[in-house]
Amino acid sequence: MKIDKNCVVELDYKLMDLAEQTWESSDEGGPWIYLHGHGELMPALEKELIGKGIGQKLKLELKAEEAYGQYEQDLCTQVPKEAFGEVKNLTEGMRLAAEGQDGVHAVTVKSITDEFVTIDANHPLAGQAVKVEVKILSVREASTEEISHGHVHQHGSCGNNH
Repeated sequence: MKIDKNCVVELDYKLMDLAEQTWESSDEGGPWIYLHGHGELMPALEKELIGKGIGQKLKLELKAEEAYGQYEQDLCTQVPKEAFGEVKNLTEGMRLAAEGQDGVHAVTVKSITDEFVTIDANHPLAGQAVKVEVKILSVREASTEEISHGHVHQHGSCGNNH
């Protein structure tokens, strides 16, 4: 079976910066399993995977705008330090989950003063070109339920009320 819209795809992957420092890989978190054509991958990578099959490998270098986009200064925010009272050992560079009006987002602590913590909601690789290596492990047709929900159900149902 070849990858096309509404296929469930399982990938071994490695995400690197141009200096080939690994930022994420399936070695740490296991294979990436996603529903193709539903925006779960960088669009340029998703496009390159169309028509590929099990066992095929891709190595891509993606420009910043094809990967995590340009760095957006307005995604940096100063928050009163007391808002982090429950965070143990708060340090610069720490990644945290921050809840906003539109859901939970990963943020990076950029700086800490006596009064404020500056957090950055940009992806750490925003504004940078990246290298991506993938190997296709499996491809299957998505179920009607997976397509209607817009995500993969790895163990039968997702357990969410959609």
